[in-house]
Amino acid sequence: MRHYRAEGGKWSRKFTVLHHVKNRIAAETLESHKDQWEMKIAGILRKCETMIGSQLSIRRWTTKHAAKWLKEEGFSEYVDLLCNKHRLDGLALLTLTEYDLRSPPLELKVLGDIKRLMLSIRKLQKQHGNVMEELGYFGEGWPAGGHLAQSASSAAQVGDWLCNGDLVRDCDGQVTDLHFDQHRYSNGKYKQHSARLDPEYWKTVLSCIYVFIVFGFTSFVMVIVHERVPDMQTYPPLPDIFLDSVPRIPWAFAMAEVCGVVLCTIWMLVLLLHKHRSVLLRRMCSLMGTVFMLRCVTMFVTSLSVPGQHLQCSGKLHDNMWGKLQRAYAIWSGFGMTLTGVHTCGDYMFSGHTVVLTMLNFFVTEYTPRNWNFLHTLSWVLNLFGIFFILAAHEHYSIDVFIAFYITTRLFLYYHTLANTRAYQQSRRARIWFPMFSFFECNISGTVPNDVDRRECEAALLERLNQNRT
Repeated sequence: MRHYRAEGGKWSRKFTVLHHVKNRIAAETLESHKDQWEMKIAGILRKCETMIGSQLSIRRWTTKHAAKWLKEEGFSEYVDLLCNKHRLDGLALLTLTEYDLRSPPLELKVLGDIKRLMLSIRKLQKQHGNVMEELGYFGEGWPAGGHLAQSASSAAQVGDWLCNGDLVRDCDGQVTDLHFDQHRYSNGKYKQHSARLDPEYWKTVLSCIYVFIVFGFTSFVMVIVHERVPDMQTYPPLPDIFLDSVPRIPWAFAMAEVCGVVLCTIWMLVLLLHKHRSVLLRRMCSLMGTVFMLRCVTMFVTSLSVPGQHLQCSGKLHDNMWGKLQRAYAIWSGFGMTLTGVHTCGDYMFSGHTVVLTMLNFFVTEYTPRNWNFLHTLSWVLNLFGIFFILAAHEHYSIDVFIAFYITTRLFLYYHTLANTRAYQQSRRARIWFPMFSFFECNISGTVPNDVDRRECEAALLERLNQNRT
């Protein structure tokens, strides 16, 4: 027993010595790694503070929170400028763009700081993507964080800006401002349209005044060319492949105008129910006025002989200016239609009826949903049959109708291509060659969505129900 007790005491002393040695080694190890542990603990604390700060909604961030975030990101030298002087809070910081940093009143001069700050802001935007979406900055299908800063830089270099200084699309098709909604297709491409369209009623009123003035001027030119029409005995009708092959149908021209009236009624209904009717009416008036202004030139410079012997065209009718103005007013008030009793000669190059039919058709098909196949088919049938009736009535040469159709379609397509893609809309060359387009479309970015104004529909339905009840 004594032997075992001695052995136990011996081992107990050994364990005590080993325990002290272990504690001493641990203390020395901890002392040697003290700095490393302090750095790790400080990093963990900073992460915890960041997590706690991120839990606070960025909507509630004050200038102090924004200043703290800037210091944590390493931009302490800009705290006074951004937070104290310009009072940037959380939402203002979240929506900051590279253009804001480069332009007055900030005008940061250090390129590296601008890029690093934008990278940090982009990360912040990605963390708070839901807030950005609620603010209308990211539409459906937008990647979190988007191309906001990168596109802003691209647009700043290109110089494509709206009338009010907002950014537009750059040539690569990236979105450079916050006024867009996008739908992403399965192939990864985006369909872009404007999220918020300013009706700009005053511009619409100007476009309406413009088209009415052009119609009045066209009526006066029609009076002039009617007096200058070549004598039928001296200048017989020109050879025409269609007019020589198809016999004249007396009632065809009236049917062409009926097709135009039906198309105009459809367009009025589309215009009434469309959410962005002001933009549509402005585009319609500007395009129609421009085409008819060109028609004034072509009518005046060359007088063609009458296309058929059935047309009774006399020479000079009015000796004074007042008589010409009265005749022009009669044409203007009657819309130049035979259904209203207006009969003119000499206004052949090019066909105004074809212009109206084609323009109405293109506007109806452009600003109605793509799945409205019946309406689109009806619109094209009315357009083509109207053109056929014009030729079948022998009221115009084939070249008149062809040129009218070509000019109207090209001008419509070119106008909408520029308006939808914004390729050269704000360049100096565009402002010189297309001044009216730049004026009317400078605040319209992207495709105009075909949205129905539900309030108008509901009001119409309620009115119809009330009429049925009474």
